[in-house]
Order: sequence, then structure tokens, then C-alpha cells
Amino acid sequence: MKRILIANRGEIARRVIRTAHAMGLDTVAVFSDPDAGALHVREARAAHALGGATSAESYLRVDKLLAAARATGADAIHPGYGFLSENADFAQAVLDAGLTWIGPPPAAIRALGSKAGAKALARQSQVPCLPGYDGDDQDDDLLAREAERIGWPVMIKAVAGGGGRGMRLVTQAGEFAAALRSARSEALAGFGDDRVLIERAVLNPRHVEVQVFADAQGHAIHLGERDCSVQRRHQKIIEEAPSPAVQAELRARMGECAVALAQAAGYVGAGTVEFLLEGEGDAACFYLMEMNTRLQVEHPVTEALLGQDLVAWQIRVARGEPLPWTQAEVPDLRTRGHAIEVRLCAEDEQFAPRTGTVRALHWPAAASFALPPDAPGLPVGSGCALRIDSGLEQGTEVTPHYDAMLAKLIVHAPTRAQAIDALCAALRETRVLGLHTNRAFLAACLDHPTFRAGEALVPFLQTAAAGLREQLQAHEQAALPVAAAALVGQGGVTRLPCAYPRPLRLRHRDATHALSGRVDRDGAICLERPAPADEATADATRWRFMPLSAGMQPLSMKHKMPEADTHGWSCQASDGMRHVWAQRVATDRWQLQTDTGAELWLDDLSLQPARQGGAGNAGTELRAPFNGRVIRVDAVPGATLVAGAVAVVIESMKLEHALTLPAEAMVAEVLVEVGQQVSPGQMLLRFGVEAPQPAA
Repeated sequence: MKRILIANRGEIARRVIRTAHAMGLDTVAVFSDPDAGALHVREARAAHALGGATSAESYLRVDKLLAAARATGADAIHPGYGFLSENADFAQAVLDAGLTWIGPPPAAIRALGSKAGAKALARQSQVPCLPGYDGDDQDDDLLAREAERIGWPVMIKAVAGGGGRGMRLVTQAGEFAAALRSARSEALAGFGDDRVLIERAVLNPRHVEVQVFADAQGHAIHLGERDCSVQRRHQKIIEEAPSPAVQAELRARMGECAVALAQAAGYVGAGTVEFLLEGEGDAACFYLMEMNTRLQVEHPVTEALLGQDLVAWQIRVARGEPLPWTQAEVPDLRTRGHAIEVRLCAEDEQFAPRTGTVRALHWPAAASFALPPDAPGLPVGSGCALRIDSGLEQGTEVTPHYDAMLAKLIVHAPTRAQAIDALCAALRETRVLGLHTNRAFLAACLDHPTFRAGEALVPFLQTAAAGLREQLQAHEQAALPVAAAALVGQGGVTRLPCAYPRPLRLRHRDATHALSGRVDRDGAICLERPAPADEATADATRWRFMPLSAGMQPLSMKHKMPEADTHGWSCQASDGMRHVWAQRVATDRWQLQTDTGAELWLDDLSLQPARQGGAGNAGTELRAPFNGRVIRVDAVPGATLVAGAVAVVIESMKLEHALTLPAEAMVAEVLVEVGQQVSPGQMLLRFGVEAPQPAA
């Protein structure tokens, strides 16, 4: 093996490239049209264009990938995760082409890549499984009867693939048909296979997975567990190891089951066996969910604890080398400190995907972008280590064609509490400006009392998300004065000191705030909020601010700003010094972030009329909340949609999003069709009577 083609993109492509280069191997990157200038393309020793914009036109084209290998002289292919990483036909095609496949044998992928097949093997290997139906007969009526037999609630799952796609929770019979249709549609779009299985739903479990590794000599071991219970849309956003709920005896039992399943399938390479863990302590029960026949997104958590490079393990096993450890040599996880990973995603606080351009980027100064050392894990008593895996740079265009994940931040610390504190601090220092991300939401999740106590279960965000959003909005309101000062400064008022105030109108969320700003003789900005008319006193609230170094500061210390649209300000207020960074994202629209982690989007309405016509149309229109492709239109002109009815379904960033109505409305006009690409704000429907904006 001399040259590896990475059949993937973004952070995982960069991750494999770093290891390959450290091992003295050449690399080949492949890229779609939108990724032509991406970091992974520039970092590989060679690159090959696949053409096309979507996954189906590029990263999912087996013929194009094999042609790229031939054209560049690659003798091995690493699939990363996602895309074709769990596609047995692709693995077989790589082997048939005389190349080395850095992954499990095609037969093992077929046996375990199907959830139904994995359950059959699990039952033979005495691995606990939930009661359910995973038969070949996929008749809708049969599936409905099986769901009744199993008993509500049930979970519908796509037989192929994973990542939460094609998964629906059904709590009663009346919801089953629609959920089945939606799950099948998403599974077909994501995996090319609309088969599903049904199993009893466990409503309050933990999601705990076990990392396994096997070599061609017949040896298989496990490397401990990761707790992945904090999820939205059945997709993980926080992963940690070891699990707060798993002790030595339970870890051993789960590990034995995971290894047994892998060996039953003739497994070779890296894999992850995922379990639902129900209960605590000695009464805990675990049940197989699925086995992912690839390296997981969250593998850095295990690497941090063990001080091992799992991509290097994959390459060595693919070359026919034995595993570097026996099971007896795997260290006790409880002596290795604690590691936590968060997934930074392009999405808003409602988990809706967002696209845009990364206009400014700053990572924490202490972050490491290097490989994990081949040395023991962080010893107790030492400091914290921060690692970032990312495919981002300033100027990166985030499109709707691929997954919403932008980067991963991983902290390893002597204790769990220290890891949480360090990761919260890292998220506060991280600045990705130009588009919506879940950065602030992740920090709030980590700091939530339930998570800090190690008690977060899979439904955690179902109950906690609303409170977290309120908390974030309160932080935004508290940061509004300093954010407003930044906009006064960027407008040039500091260059023209004047005793007369400049009127301001700033819109934050749905509220418009009237302010006035002026500059003192010493150059400081003073803001005033006029007293309400019904108050007897006319006293105004005041703040004083100064630009950082009396001027504009680039946001990133690592990159030179190509344009002066990012400003930094030091703000002296009654409660101490504050810093704020402001990034222009449109003519009168700004994104701002403070050193406390608060993040605001403000519209400067100062030069616009106080009232604009057309605002009332919002109740008679349905507009696209984000970029995507229309995959279903249930609305018909002249029909009346009841409250809760699905009007349009949009696929964006590999997930389906149903737009539903909160109130009854008559459809006057349908302006889109299935297959059409839509952009944020594009009108989809018109209603004949007022209807509130649907939610995704």
C-alpha cells in the first residue's frame, strides 16, 4: 500500500490524509464541483475531480471513484464515514479492481449493514435484541399489524444505513401510516433502499456504543464504550467516554457481546456496535440497535482516552498486520480521564439546517489540529487537551448538498467536570461567523444541570430544548447593548464626533429596538434607550464603549481578513469589560458574538421607513425556511389544510423536513413542484385566508 484515495470529503478526508502522511503514504482527494477549492483537496498529494454538485453525482458514484483511483495510481481506498462507507457493492468493486479496501469484508458489511441481518446474527450469538419485526415482507398492512402485535410505542427504522435517517417514533396506530411513508422516503433517498423494520420503542434509554476492532488473523477486541445519548432528530451532537452510567462489569458484558457479533460476521477492521441501555446499575439491560461497519464520527473520543490513532489501526489491519493490542492490554477506561466531543453543525436553534458562507473563523488558541499521540492517555493531574477536526476555513461555502456537520471539538481532561468546563470555554472562544451554527446551543447543553450530573438520556433534548432556547434568548437580550454599540462603531460615527445623537432602529428576532448613539470627545460611544412614554422620568439608560485598539480588529488571528466587514470592540460597562465581534452578512444584516458566548443576528432598520407595506402578507404565504429540494407537495389549490397538516416536505442536508400548518387555511396557489430546488425565503404556497407561518 503506497497511495490511498479517500472516497469522502471535509473533516474526515482531512483526518485520513493526516494519518496517511504521518505513515509515509501518499494520498488522493476526490471532489465535487462545490468542493473544488476545499481544504482536503489542497492537503492531499493529488486530487481528482468527480464533477457534479450533489452526492448522487459525485461521492456516491462508484464508477467515478474507481476511475479516479486508476487515473491517479491509487492502490487503496479509504471510505471515511457516510456516503459509500457501508456499501458492500462498493467494497467488492474496490477489491475486484485489484485495490486494497480499508474496511471490513463485503460479506461482513452485508451481514451487519442491514439492521435485520445484524439482529439475526445477534440472536444466534446470544446478543440481547428488542422484540420486533424484521422480515422480508414489507406490505404496509402487514407492518401495521406487526406494530399492533409488538405494542405501542414502536420505532420504525430503515433496514439499510443509519445516522437517524429513516427512523420514526410512532406512539399510536393513527400515526403509523404517515410515519411509515416518511421513513421509507427518507431511507430511499439516503440509502437507495426503502425497507424498514419495526421494534418496541424504549422511551427513556441511553445510547451507548462499543468500539470494536478485528484483524485478518481472527483476533477481535473492544476498546470500551461511548455514551451518545444527547441527540436531535435521532442524530448525535454530544458524545463522551467513558459513559457516566457504565461500570466495569457492565462494560465487560457489553464488550463481550459486541465482539461476539463482530466475530460471527467474520469482521475485519473498525466497527461500532450500538446499544440501547435501559435502567441503571445492576438492573441495567442493554439491547442491540445496529452495528456500523465503519469508523464512527465520534472515534476521536476513544482516541483521546487511549492515546491511539484508530485510522492508523485501520490501515495496518488492511495491510494484513495483527492488532497492536490484545483485550488484556486494553487499559481500564476509568483510569484514563474523560473525553467529550461536540458536533458543530450548520443549523439554527430549532435544528433546521442553514447554509451560507463562513465569512470569519477563529478557533481557540489552545486547539490542536495534530494527530493523537501514540502514547498513554492524559494522566490524572495534568491539564486539558483540546482537539479540533474540521473541514472549515474562512470563505468556505456551506451548501445544502451534504451533511450539516462542520467540525468536531474534542476535549480530554482528568475529570468529567473539567472536560465539560474546558469544552464550554472552547465553544465560547470559537467564532464561525456568516451563517447559523449550533455553537451556543452546544455550550448550553453541556452546562445544563442534567448533563453535568451525567443523567442525560436520549429524550433529554425533547424536554430540555425549549428551556435552553429561552436561556440563549435571555443571553442575547443581555448582550444587545454591546451589540448595538458595535453597529454604531462600524457605521463610521466614530470618525465624525458629534454632540447630537444618531437615531437607531435595530431588529432582534421579532422585536425592533429604538436607540440613539453619539460619540463623546474622547471617542467613546454612548448609547441611549429612550424612556417609555408612560414613565414619569425621562432618564435614559447609557453605556460607554471603545473600539479595540481604537480601530477595527480582524476576527481571526490565523487568517488575514479579505474585507473590512469584521470588527472587534472592547466595551466598558458597569459590570466590567466586554468584547464583541460584528460580521456583516448582508447590506443591513449583522451577526454578532460576545466573549460570553452570546450570539445575535441584528437588522439595521435605521434608514428604512418605520413601517413597511407587505408585512401583513406573512400570514397568507408559506416560504422556504432554508435551502433544499422539494420532495413532496401535499397542498392542492382549492383544498383546505387543517391545523397540523403537512403542506410541503423539503430535503436538506440529507434529512427530510415537513412544513406543517399551525392553523387551518385554504390553499390558493402552489408555486413549487417535486424535484425543485428552493432557497431561503422563496415562496412555496399562497393561502386564501390568513394562516400563520408553518414550522419545520
